[in-house]
Amino acid sequence: MTAWNEAERTAVPRLSGLQLQALLITYRTPGINLTGMAERVGAAPPTVSRLCDRLEAAGLLVRRRATTSRREIGLTLTAQGHEILAALAERRFLAVRRVLQQVPAAQREALLAGLRAFSEAAKPSNDGGSSL
Repeated sequence: MTAWNEAERTAVPRLSGLQLQALLITYRTPGINLTGMAERVGAAPPTVSRLCDRLEAAGLLVRRRATTSRREIGLTLTAQGHEILAALAERRFLAVRRVLQQVPAAQREALLAGLRAFSEAAKPSNDGGSSL
């Protein structure tokens, strides 16, 4: 979606897709270690370590010793990292809103009904069957 990507392209500071992905993963999984991050982004640990070096130098995340293991290092967002993601989320919200405002009201209602049905269908079923 062009509007969605435009919000990312106008982020300050400018982040690569991988940097943004690493910040989002850290936001969703505070304290994640480098190995876990590497698995999630599909990159080798040395690559992720350098990526985190750059994000740490930019003041967006910090490395801290894990409370459960002195050898393990966990990643957490800084206040500035949280602000960057909040600003991005706001820009994306506004971009989607601008697009939706161009859709006729009746079609917006149909879209909403379809999204609600999709959401219900995607919920885990209680009958033991498979779901999304």
